[in-house]
Amino acid sequence: MGSSLNRRTALGLGTLATAGAVFGAPAVASAAPPAAASGAEPTPLKAARKIGRVYQKESTAAGGNWQAYVTVAGSSEVAVNDESDTVLEAYSVNKIAVAVAVLDKVDRGLLTLDQRVDVTAAIVVPGGDGIFSLDGAYPSSVTLGHVLAALLTVSDDTAVRLCGLVAPALEINEILVAKGFPHTQVQPVANPNRFFLGVSTPRETHDLLRQLVAGTLLSPASTAAILSRLRAPIAFTDGIRRVMSSDERLRVATKAGWFDNARHEAGIIFDRAGAPVVTYALFADGQSGAEDFGATHPAVQARSKMGRSFIDTVDTLTGEAVARIARAPRYQPSNGG
Repeated sequence: MGSSLNRRTALGLGTLATAGAVFGAPAVASAAPPAAASGAEPTPLKAARKIGRVYQKESTAAGGNWQAYVTVAGSSEVAVNDESDTVLEAYSVNKIAVAVAVLDKVDRGLLTLDQRVDVTAAIVVPGGDGIFSLDGAYPSSVTLGHVLAALLTVSDDTAVRLCGLVAPALEINEILVAKGFPHTQVQPVANPNRFFLGVSTPRETHDLLRQLVAGTLLSPASTAAILSRLRAPIAFTDGIRRVMSSDERLRVATKAGWFDNARHEAGIIFDRAGAPVVTYALFADGQSGAEDFGATHPAVQARSKMGRSFIDTVDTLTGEAVARIARAPRYQPSNGG
């Protein structure tokens, strides 16, 4: 933690002032010309510089340790590159990688989303996050599509074990390595169908999201299956999406991970037409409030401020020209009936 504070102090003094060195922008805020100074429209470079300054300000204020990688307009501008190759526990952020492995098997015809898996009392994580532990009526069965929806929206812990029934730990890791993610791995245990969620790096998590939204990891249908769940209204709203309208939240696909004193989040912000314009992987630990898993945790509060600023900064930018695989639906609340 001491070295992190020293590094941030050095950045504040301007000792690293090369674009892309640590934050993809000059370390001193005044070194970057304000986006509105000339009256010109924002550019990806200006947006990246502003996002870098906001990240530096809010992460420093929150304290603790941060590792992150953030880009603007595809990957054309690096806004944040903060110890991005550090291998660390990813916690529930790695549920995206688990879903990629499961859907890879769907794409190869080895699984189907409508096939059923058995939910037994023995497989339910007692008191865990999600909905399966609230059921109380076992045995039961659900479709694999239901499992993935619970995994990626309410971050259901039992859904991880249900995924393990159809994609054992070693197979998940083999799939991820084959797709180019050797540091994004689950941790096997004695039971081959169980695993801890394992490790990743900010850069690999970012790159997995980039390749996913570009349509190069999975089929269009499987890509949409992940992105539609990550940007659903019931997906995580305490961090990046907290200070946003319902329409703005639908422009953000995000996944958080929390355990012990770590509070992570990774995702994509889309432009109004549905193209990706910001990709972020933000890993944080060591802040005060280790027992606080709510919106008042310092790292989660910092991300809520980042999110509001990020989406405002890129609001008039056009995202990367990729297929609009998961265009945001209009939010339609219901009163029953």
